[in-house]
Amino acid sequence: MAFSRISKLDPPSRGIFRKAVVMLCSLLASFLLLHLLTDRCTTTATATSNSPARASSSRAAGLFQDLNSLRSKRLVYEWTAGSELNGYGTAVRASAVLADERATQVLELPEESLVLPPPDLVVSRRVSPRFAGKVSPLGEGSKKLPQALIIGVKKGGTRALLEFLRVHPDIRAVGAEPHFFDRNYHNGLEWYRELMPKTLEGQITMEKTPSYFVTREAPARISAMSRDTKLIVVVRDPVTRAISDYTQTLSKKPDIPSFESLSFKNRTTGLIDTSWSAIQIGIYAKHLDNWLQYFPMDQILFVSGERLISDPAGELGRVQDFLGLKRIITDKHFYFNQTKGFPCLKKAEGSSKPHCLGKTKGRTHPNIDPEVVQRLRDFYRPFNMKFYQMTGRFFGWDD
Repeated sequence: MAFSRISKLDPPSRGIFRKAVVMLCSLLASFLLLHLLTDRCTTTATATSNSPARASSSRAAGLFQDLNSLRSKRLVYEWTAGSELNGYGTAVRASAVLADERATQVLELPEESLVLPPPDLVVSRRVSPRFAGKVSPLGEGSKKLPQALIIGVKKGGTRALLEFLRVHPDIRAVGAEPHFFDRNYHNGLEWYRELMPKTLEGQITMEKTPSYFVTREAPARISAMSRDTKLIVVVRDPVTRAISDYTQTLSKKPDIPSFESLSFKNRTTGLIDTSWSAIQIGIYAKHLDNWLQYFPMDQILFVSGERLISDPAGELGRVQDFLGLKRIITDKHFYFNQTKGFPCLKKAEGSSKPHCLGKTKGRTHPNIDPEVVQRLRDFYRPFNMKFYQMTGRFFGWDD
């Protein structure tokens, strides 16, 4: 009897179960539909939103991703206001810190500042204060103010010395003459620094401007930049130097007066015109007095222009010692060019071919009246003797 009652209740239980399953499925379908509608509305709202804060956040997220990518590639962007990283190794170690600091700062920048660096900029690591906020791409080394200067003298052999020195792997030099301490000082040291080549740790930055030696303001200005600056002066027989100076001017201005007429205020009395720059430059002792007010003698090296022709390796050895560099430039780097009459490099910097100075070097001097030459030698003799005493070196110009 009891069994028959249970059998009669079974059909209603199965019906209730079916209804529960249908209701559950409907509920799940409703939740799914609601989720899809909500997601669509959110997407639409994001796409149509013009809020600066939302746009900035989106771009910031993209920038975070790019910064991480840059860091993974070990690209360093120097965002400091004027400080320099010392050497390539230090820059690599600092890359992660710089990237993290920049990523932290980026959310605080206005929208117009959130501009990614161009992907093809991969040459430099340094940004000067004048370019704060702009990206300087990665490269080897950084630009530094020169630690050594070739300051003179005009027509003494400064170009030859610079070209020879550039063969040394630890010397990087500007090719053109910056004329910063005589003509462009008003542009400031940062302008000057930007002219310099990039150097690695241990390399020396150099430039040459021969007119510095006779510029009265130059010693004080260079000392203000750095009292440790090493100075190199290429000197030459002042009479020969004056004739060479005149020859260069004559090639540009063929109508200038003769050398003889420019050399004297009064040829009859033999009074030399020291206001003429060709004559004035050769009074080396007078100009050196001005430099010694700001620099000790052991920071100034005098190179013989004559020996730079007859024994280039010997003079280059002295220069390398003065700069504290290993003697890498030796006799094997030179050969004597009979046509030009001076030594040339067997292999120039960045080239596997021989290199001689241009056609403007080694010009044929005009014939000068021997009497004028002798009077000039007599004029320069006391100044030369004083110069020998000051420098402790005999150059042999009065033999």
